Amino acid sequence: MDISRLAADAILSAATDAVVATDRDGIIQVWNPGAKRIFGYRADEARGQSLDLIIPERLRPRHWVGFRRIMATGESHYGEGDLLSVPGLRKDGQRISLEFTIVPLKDAQGQMHGLAAVMRDVTSRFEEIRGLKNKLAEATARPSPH
Repeated sequence: MDISRLAADAILSAATDAVVATDRDGIIQVWNPGAKRIFGYRADEARGQSLDLIIPERLRPRHWVGFRRIMATGESHYGEGDLLSVPGLRKDGQRISLEFTIVPLKDAQGQMHGLAAVMRDVTSRFEEIRGLKNKLAEATARPSPH
């Protein structure tokens, strides 16, 4: 019994965060239950599809430039373990706010085989912060009573 494989499978299945892994072409190969909860697609609907499935259309060109660069170089502009913030797209068309980290999937020789991402839906926190910023802007724009 390979305990590390059992642990990896258990974590992947139980994680509330989305764990999505793609091959070199950006085709989804791994889609955990957290990804279904966040994006609304069942694993059988997502696997074999392009990442375009969850990327808002206007952001796709920029995404693919970065994705191809990472596949070619094995390096990201972002530091290892950095938390990135981007919009995502749910099955129902709703845009959501995501925080995520990317993990290059390399073999023992350092060759890139794909990417994995661990994503969290932070839409409610993002909206709360935006609301607070708006209230602050309104409060500072009002003339003070003297």
